[in-house]
Amino acid sequence: MSFYKVIEKYKDFDFNNYFRNTTIQDVKKSIHKERLDSEDLLNLLSPKAMECLEEMAQRANELSIQYFGKVVNLYTPLYLANYCENHCAYCGYNVVNKIHRKKLTLEEVKLEGEAISKQGFKHLLILTGESKTKTPVSYIAECVRVLKPMFPSIGIEVYALTENEYKILVDAGVDGLTIYQETYNEEIYDKVHISGPKKDYIFRLDAPERGAKSGMRDIGLGALLGLSDFRVDAFFTALHGEYIAKKYREVNIAYALPRIRPHEGEFDDINKVNDKNFVQMLLAFKIFNPTASINISTRERPVFRENLIPLGANKISAGVSTNVGGHAIEDVGEEQFVINDTRSAKEMKNVIKSLGYQAIFKDWERI
Repeated sequence: MSFYKVIEKYKDFDFNNYFRNTTIQDVKKSIHKERLDSEDLLNLLSPKAMECLEEMAQRANELSIQYFGKVVNLYTPLYLANYCENHCAYCGYNVVNKIHRKKLTLEEVKLEGEAISKQGFKHLLILTGESKTKTPVSYIAECVRVLKPMFPSIGIEVYALTENEYKILVDAGVDGLTIYQETYNEEIYDKVHISGPKKDYIFRLDAPERGAKSGMRDIGLGALLGLSDFRVDAFFTALHGEYIAKKYREVNIAYALPRIRPHEGEFDDINKVNDKNFVQMLLAFKIFNPTASINISTRERPVFRENLIPLGANKISAGVSTNVGGHAIEDVGEEQFVINDTRSAKEMKNVIKSLGYQAIFKDWERI
């Protein structure tokens, strides 16, 4: 069964009416339940729950320490290329944008990897634009083989692949997949994905499950906050993670909350998501699925990121460049979006320590 079947169950569901009728008592009951269902998740995402953020924060902190301890995993991304075949209204890599396009050579990949490794990173996330022509699976696999001796854990954030293509990358050394549905609202998805392979909503939707079937150890999910109603997108993101976790017990789930950031091109049709909205979603994710990781990127401001750690954020990026290259080579490709937190690995390690947490660069290695 595809996760699309789960979404279809809510085709005629009136989310706004449910939220209007949610009470403080409903929220408080859901906060402290041992096992939450989809109704509890809705309660935690409701506007009424905004009045219970402190109580939700205490519960999330308790669950985070129970399941993860006081540790934060540090990682960094490496952009291999910014070529793209999609016309997506909200993205700087949009095929119609006139930006400097670049694809790293294998020699440049090695140089970038060496520069990143010297900073202490052991977990690497490699990214590309969505162009199967310029960055085929064979190229990505070659890059992984170049990087694997330096990094025990390599994740990918690339275009949606088939199960067999994911298996090729797993065999090359990839252990994690991050792929965002962008929005679970099918109508808005169609509107913002104007043309290109990414316009196929269901193929994108089923990519995390294909990754799980291929042997990926970690699956990262999220919606691009700002495209649609954040409460509804957060609801389906959480259910999507639950769906994968129940079917593939060996897979670790991570939730991300990426907010739209300034980028090349114009996109003004944004549903604003403020900091309190963001915190509410994070807390709801942690209480609903306490064994899932929460990943916070450098899209967010430094102080804000720090404040999210006690609330359950246990995967944090540092030393980030969203340019193609940007760590060791001079001829860099244009960035995907403008980051908010430019601190190095060392700086983030010190910040995490000051909060009473331990920064870790390596938490496992595939044998």
